Amino acid sequence: MSITLSEQDKLTLRTAAYGAISLLTAAGATDKPHKIATEGSIALSAATGLVGYVLAEKSEGAKVDGKSVAAVADQVLPALTAAMALLKRLDQAEAENFRSTVLVAVDAATRGLKGGPGPVLADIIRKITAALDAA
Repeated sequence: MSITLSEQDKLTLRTAAYGAISLLTAAGATDKPHKIATEGSIALSAATGLVGYVLAEKSEGAKVDGKSVAAVADQVLPALTAAMALLKRLDQAEAENFRSTVLVAVDAATRGLKGGPGPVLADIIRKITAALDAA
């Protein structure tokens, strides 16, 4: 099955995936935010399938910003749910690919933290997972 995504659909996927890493980076600002961002982004660049092609495209417009973790979460968590709903409607395998890609990136982003993710990042990871599973 060949899937055709609109530019808005692609933007939603990129906002969701890269936004999840931005959310972790914002929440982990007292840890190693640059390491979180770098490791997570590298993991996203290794995605395969349709998701990999979409994430590899120029990400203009996929901008997540906010002055607080709450503001970033308000953009990212709904985007994760919307991306999963979109992909589930089009192709269940790609939906699972997207979910797996995001969770691998989240794991990669937090793996290098001394002692693993603390309670704040663990809570954000739970929220990311719940948003992916809400669709």
